[in-house]
Amino acid sequence: VVFNGFFPAVWIFFTSLKLEGELTRIPITYWPDNPTFQNYLQAFREQPLGRYFFNSVVVAVGSTLLCVGVGSLAAYALARLHVPRRNLILSLLVGVSMFPVASLMVPLYQTFNEIGLRNNYLALILPHAALSLPVATLTLVSFFAGIPRDLESAAMVDGSSRLGALWRIVVPLSAPGVFTAAILAFVNSWDEFLLASTLLPAKAMRTLPVGIQLYQGEYVFPWPLISAALVVALVPVALVIAVFQERVVGGLTQGGVKG
Repeated sequence: VVFNGFFPAVWIFFTSLKLEGELTRIPITYWPDNPTFQNYLQAFREQPLGRYFFNSVVVAVGSTLLCVGVGSLAAYALARLHVPRRNLILSLLVGVSMFPVASLMVPLYQTFNEIGLRNNYLALILPHAALSLPVATLTLVSFFAGIPRDLESAAMVDGSSRLGALWRIVVPLSAPGVFTAAILAFVNSWDEFLLASTLLPAKAMRTLPVGIQLYQGEYVFPWPLISAALVVALVPVALVIAVFQERVVGGLTQGGVKG
C-alpha cells in the first residue's frame, strides 16, 4: 500500500531524469539508462520556474498564516465563549467546507477585478485562506476545548488579557492541532490551480500549478521537462509533510478523539 502511494511520485522523478526517446521505448524501462539533470536546467530556461516557485511560496505562506490566525480566533470563541447557536455555526462550517471552488470563481473574479486586486497576491491569499478556514477552525475547536480553563484564568490573574492567554497559553498547548491546520492550509493553497489561473493571469504572477501546464504545446508534450518541473513543485510539500508528519498524524487523531 505504501509503495502504491509513492509510486506516482517515484515515476515522475525517474521520468525527469530520462531523455525523450526513453519514454517510448518498449519494453518500458523504469530507471533511466543515462540519468541526467539536463531536464531541470531546461525547465528553468524555458519558463521562469524560479519566479513561479516564489509566487507559490508567497501565496501559500500568506494564506496559511492568515487562515491559522483567523481560525485560532474563531475556534477560541467557539470553544470558550458563550456563542449563541454554536452547534449551528459548527454545522455551517462543515457545509461551507464542501463548496466547490468552481462555484466561487465568477463572483471572486468580478469582485477582485472591480477593486483592482487582480494580479495581486491578495487575490489568491484571501480566497485560499477563506477556503481552508472552515477545516482549520473545526480542527482547532476540538483542541482548544481540551485545554483546562484554569490555565487561562491563572494567566489573566497575572495580568494577561484574554487574547494574550490565547496566544501564550492555548495556542502553544494546542501545537499538534495548529500544525495540522497550518499544513492542510499550506498544501491546499500550494496545489490550487483554478483560482490561480483566473485571478493571477500575468506571467510574472503565475504560481507553479499554472506555470507547469505552460510547458506543453498544442501537439507536443515534453514529459521529461514537465516531470522536472513537477518534482520542483513536489519537494516543498514533501519536506513539510516529512518534517511534521508525526505532529499532523497526532493532531488528526487527537482532534478526532476530543471532538
